[in-house]
Amino acid sequence: SFPSVKVNLHDAATLPCTQTCSGLVTWTVSYKQLDILAQCNQTSCQSEEGFHMSHDQYLKGDLSLTITDADYTKRTWYTCACSGKDICDVSLWIEAWNSSIQIKPGEPLVLDLLMSESVEVIYNSTGAAVLSSGQICTVAGHSLKCKPEYTQRVSLISAVELRGTAPSDGGVYIIRDTKNEEIIQTYTVTVEGKCGY
Repeated sequence: SFPSVKVNLHDAATLPCTQTCSGLVTWTVSYKQLDILAQCNQTSCQSEEGFHMSHDQYLKGDLSLTITDADYTKRTWYTCACSGKDICDVSLWIEAWNSSIQIKPGEPLVLDLLMSESVEVIYNSTGAAVLSSGQICTVAGHSLKCKPEYTQRVSLISAVELRGTAPSDGGVYIIRDTKNEEIIQTYTVTVEGKCGY
């Protein structure tokens, strides 16, 4: 299996590759091998903005690529090649972002979306009365589709907003990237206290 690197959102990520190469070393996104992100030869290195290779390390056989600010647009497979021959494949993943929210009944629940290309909202109830568990909504760009019992209560504002909350809405809400089948965010939600409306 190929190595993968998992980092927190906006952290730097180093994609490892160790091999002696006296020729040209290039890093590309695996499926876009003509778009070179960084390259080194015996005299120097060049990189696109947001990517970095060290010439000193290259001369020692460390061909690692550093991504200075890892975000969801950079989650993919990367390939390192020596003189046109693939030598390393590494995938970049972003750790799920977790937070807890406490609201009063009636207050809207706002789940910020760190990305909205193609995600689903999954709800797991913590209450005794299981209203529902499983997928409640999907988001694709500016399009929002929800289960019938949620349609009137949910809107999309680069966040998913659930109105008219009740203690039975408490639980774990998961934002999942459906294209990459990866959990992006987890919200642990408590709804308690006197009505907030």
